[in-house]
Amino acid sequence: MNLFFHIGRYFELMRRVIIIPQKASFFRKQVIVEIDNLGLKSLGIVVIISIFMGGVVTIQTAFNTDHPLLPIYAVGFATRQSIILEFSPTIISLILAGKVGSRIASEIGSMRVTEQIDALEVMGVNSAGFLIFPKIVAALIINPALVIISMFLGIWGGWLVSAFTDVLPLSHYMSGIMLEFSEYDITYALIKTVVFAFLITSISGYFGFYTKGGALDVGHSSTKAVVFSSIFIIFFNLVLTQILLA
Repeated sequence: MNLFFHIGRYFELMRRVIIIPQKASFFRKQVIVEIDNLGLKSLGIVVIISIFMGGVVTIQTAFNTDHPLLPIYAVGFATRQSIILEFSPTIISLILAGKVGSRIASEIGSMRVTEQIDALEVMGVNSAGFLIFPKIVAALIINPALVIISMFLGIWGGWLVSAFTDVLPLSHYMSGIMLEFSEYDITYALIKTVVFAFLITSISGYFGFYTKGGALDVGHSSTKAVVFSSIFIIFFNLVLTQILLA
């Protein structure tokens, strides 16, 4: 029953969150601020992880597909598909769930325990929409951009490995990268990214908004936000893969 209580309260909160803002100009400014806080400040970790993971995937694929009947350009093809279909949209979203989700939950949770949210509601402000909705919109805008950057950097990481090591010839890597490319793979990855962005911000906002107690409870809410965001990302990854690729 506790699960159904949280599900019901989550959807009730989303009903309050997703409304037309009263002051559009202020809302746009908040979205820009959140794009910087939630997206641009995460660019560094996305860049580093994407480059190194692209190189690692290339090396592992090359050493685990060493078969005379398997063409060597298949390494580039497998690297591209792994990065576009799974690594960039899913793994980067899990990383953002840890970095961004904890930030959202702790920020809103701190406002709850210090009664700032109560003050907003006394003034007649829709606190849920004011605090959470700009974060959701910002994530829906910036997360797909981060994932596209991750795709390019991951493939480039594989290119660096091919260019500066003897894992496989660079020409074969590039042939595999361009082999049977489908634009739908990008579409599939971005659809997943948008769903994951909504899950991260809404779930983290939920746990932060309903924080009770003091500073220690803010930490607990932050931990729950990261854990449940990650769980639902993995679950919806399975569901969306079955729907979009089956």
